[in-house]
This record gives sequence, structure tokens and C-alpha cells, in this order.
Amino acid sequence: MVSKLDTKTRILDAAESLFAEHGFSDTSLRLITTRASVNLASVNYHFGSKKELIQAVIARHLELFMPLLNEKLTALCTQVEKPSLLDVFNSFVDPLLALEQQSKNGTVIFMQLLGRSYTDEQGHLRWYTTTHYGEVLANITKALLKANPALSSQELFWRLHFTLGTAVFTMGSSGALMDIAKADFNQDIDVEGLIRKVIPYLASGMNTSTETTSM
Repeated sequence: MVSKLDTKTRILDAAESLFAEHGFSDTSLRLITTRASVNLASVNYHFGSKKELIQAVIARHLELFMPLLNEKLTALCTQVEKPSLLDVFNSFVDPLLALEQQSKNGTVIFMQLLGRSYTDEQGHLRWYTTTHYGEVLANITKALLKANPALSSQELFWRLHFTLGTAVFTMGSSGALMDIAKADFNQDIDVEGLIRKVIPYLASGMNTSTETTSM
């Protein structure tokens, strides 16, 4: 007999891979139950609804990533009077790589799921994240503003949005980028190498002058 824990894990594993591949909106519960070899009653028993299943899938990553990131940011802001934006973004490296150790392709899947949460307009995930990890999100903002005090709240919102979009696209297409790097430049690059390549670009974008020129 399959235990309740095993059933729950199979549902989460199936949902995670399908959500990352097809998105939240285009993945039906029937597709999930088929891949997990369970019935719909099992999903309802363990999660109650598709929305709660989505939150549980994201939570598996956030429960590891967010506390590690919080530790890094807290240490940085405590030890460095004025950190650079590169310092702030480098704080994300180890927490992201920890996801890779937790599960195969964990970092890439996490970034794909983050991207899906925006493209599929899953507003409840924003509520879930701010409710459970509001302190960490506040520390991200605090660290970024400490590194670049000139940023207004509005400008910070847009730059974070563009930063996330760049990171999601880069990590989501990591397989193709690694293949191109090998074929065109004979360069072997792994997930960590890809993260370290995109970070200086993200830091530079966040550090761009807020002044605009008029035509």
C-alpha cells in the first residue's frame, strides 16, 4: 500500500514538472493525477484545491531558498556599511544553488515557476509569498536601497520586474544557452556559471542612473 506521504510527494513531483513545462493555467488536475498515478480524491484530500496545490509546489522551493537568502542579506547589511549592488545580487547565488542540490534541475525549475506565476497571472502566489516571507522581501528591498539610495519606490518596482524577467528568461532557457555556448564558443558552462554570468548584468541594470533624457 502506498503511504499518504508517498502519495502527496508523487502529486507534488508531477505537478511541479507539469507546471514548469506547461504553466499553471494549462495544466489540469486530470493531467497531474494521470502522471502521478493517483485519483482526484487524493489531490483534494492532500491539498483541497488546485490553487493550494500550486502554493504547495512553490513552497517546496521557498522554504529552502528564502531563509538562506535572508541569512545572506542580513549578514551583508550588518557587516558592510554600503554594499554594492553586485554584493546584493551575489547573495542570491548560494541560495539558488541549494535548490539544485535539493532536487535535479531545482534552480531552473524554481525560476520557471516564478516566471509562470506572472505570465499565468497567479495573484494568489504573490499573496502567499508576501504573507509567509514578508520579512525576507523587506530585506531584499532594504539591501537594494542601501546599495542605491537614489531609487524611488516606483523605480525600484520596475527595475525588480525587469531583473526578474531577465533572470527567469536566462535560467528558463539555460539548456539552450549552454548548448549554444558549447557549439559556438566551445565553452562548457553549468547552472552556477550561468548565474554568475547574468548577475553583473542585473546589478548594472539596477544601478543605471534614474535620469532620463527628453527628445
